[in-house]
Amino acid sequence: MADDLCTRPATELAALLRDREVSARELMDAHLDRIERLNPALNAIVTLDAEGARAAADAADARLAAGEPVGPLHGLPVAHKDTHATGGMRTTWGSPLHAGTVPAQDELVVARLRAAGAIRVGKTNVPEFAAGSHTFNTLFGATHNPYRHGLSAGGSSGGGAAALAAGLVPIAEGSDMGGSLRNPAAFCNVVGLRPTPGRVPSHPTTIGWSQLSVQGPMGRTVADVALGLSALAGPDPRVPISLEAPGASFAAPLPTELTGLRIAWAPDLGGRVPVDPAITATLEASLGVLTDLGATVEADCPDLTGADEAFGVLRAWLFEAGYGDLVRQHPDQVKETIRWNAARGAELTGADVGRAEVAHTRLFEQVVAFFDRYDVLLAPTTQVLPFPVEVEYPTSANGVEFDDYLGWMRSCTLISATGCPALSVPGGFTPDGLPVGLQVVAAPRADRTVLEVGHAFEQATRFGERRPQLP
Repeated sequence: MADDLCTRPATELAALLRDREVSARELMDAHLDRIERLNPALNAIVTLDAEGARAAADAADARLAAGEPVGPLHGLPVAHKDTHATGGMRTTWGSPLHAGTVPAQDELVVARLRAAGAIRVGKTNVPEFAAGSHTFNTLFGATHNPYRHGLSAGGSSGGGAAALAAGLVPIAEGSDMGGSLRNPAAFCNVVGLRPTPGRVPSHPTTIGWSQLSVQGPMGRTVADVALGLSALAGPDPRVPISLEAPGASFAAPLPTELTGLRIAWAPDLGGRVPVDPAITATLEASLGVLTDLGATVEADCPDLTGADEAFGVLRAWLFEAGYGDLVRQHPDQVKETIRWNAARGAELTGADVGRAEVAHTRLFEQVVAFFDRYDVLLAPTTQVLPFPVEVEYPTSANGVEFDDYLGWMRSCTLISATGCPALSVPGGFTPDGLPVGLQVVAAPRADRTVLEVGHAFEQATRFGERRPQLP
């Protein structure tokens, strides 16, 4: 019974908790027991507060019993990404420089989940300062993929994705600059949403006007992610790009048919990214499901000219702003890829950044025009399959060598630059059993659309219900 609770969707658990068919304490004990048994091999959760979580669960049960109002995530255990500040709980950013850092208060994404009734159990593993899409660091080591021990869980929200897949928590959150919510979701057969910038306000942040990095929800189903988004979305007056629409609407029931929907399929994003043939074959085997659901599917891709320049320059600029001083003060305690990216940022001129912003603007206009003809764009989430944890990053895909450590993430970084919402939903398994993610992209601010399409695909294929075989 306990393990059954730990693998149910968060939406089902939330209903059971509200109806008092299961208590928050019972649910918490089941998850803490599973964490104790399975996490040592996975290394998904790196900080755990079992005592505090049990006390919070008891308090949640008391509030419900007293007839007090409770939030939409009442009683659900949640683990927070270790780059997101948690008041009174260690937050390391995966760096030895912050091994003992304990923030005084929650940052906004954490506070909103707490306000919605979720109960903090701990922190999930990340790459150092969330740089790169493979979760490892010198403090805690690597997170293993629940579907095959010894392989990467992706990143940078890899600890959260692995924890979800293994049933250690029913809901999680993360952040995404170049794929950090989508990539690990694909590797771990769960769902990750990169919302439209501003949909989930980030605070505090170094550069509040930037739209490159966003925060968002993860779950085992699209409905779970929609539930998480309903708690996270909504305006904040301190965040200049925050969108005014409240989050509650995202929790509305999602459709299971796609009648009349116009879908574009871009298996290599218009020839711009090399993709492992096993990924393409796995996804193409399921495209017929979409036409069965009433959609039309055509091979097409938006003009992504300028996406590489916009993403590369603006990312480097952000790395210099965020980590430049740290790199110069502690060069031996920051990994090489961060030093490289910050150095690129330090070399930029104002003219470089200006040209990148011009390219960024043109890209946005090109993409908006594309979505006049289509409702969604589908593409592979990742270019490669999960790889050994000892490998820092893949250097090639489908026989094409990459220029730098970001090359293998371009199936996500190109989309990040567009400002579009993007969802990774389970897209099937290769013949040898490795998960593959399908990336669903819609026009800027059309977050509900990617959830609707992802949900309909998920319900028709049921790929997300294939759970890992864990000892």
